[in-house]
Amino acid sequence: MRDLQTIADRVEIETLRGEHADAAMMGDYDRFAALFTRHAVWRIPPAGVEFIGREEIRAGIERLQGAWEFWVQNVHPGSIQLDGDTATGRESVFELGRQRDGRPVVMYGMFHDHYQRTPDGWKFTERVLDPRYLDTTALTGSPHVTWDPAGPEALLDEPHTQHPGR
Repeated sequence: MRDLQTIADRVEIETLRGEHADAAMMGDYDRFAALFTRHAVWRIPPAGVEFIGREEIRAGIERLQGAWEFWVQNVHPGSIQLDGDTATGRESVFELGRQRDGRPVVMYGMFHDHYQRTPDGWKFTERVLDPRYLDTTALTGSPHVTWDPAGPEALLDEPHTQHPGR
């Protein structure tokens, strides 16, 4: 990767993928839809989900997110294969959440992507979620996080232990 354009393209595609997770997590549906080309396709085959075009994608992400009490998504870099103004790639994904009807979900999977260079930067032309592991057993944690007023490090302290600087 000595070619600066190749490096820049890879960084821009990684940024695009990061924006996808961030926009979804933050409920910024307009930004989410803007990450796709005008006629792009976003699919989640096991759920029977297919949205075509930015308008459907925008409406679809809002409807899907509305079904969750809470939802967290983490993505991990995967492959990118550049081919001029197009590219393909994969990205690993981990999701954890609980739907409003009480159903818990822990999912590990892959996004399979097609990208296009546009005047506004790299965009998705297709993004397909391929779940590889699904667990629907009850979640033991809570989305309502509260910390001890002494701070999270207080949980690590032994009783009556003194720490320098406190």
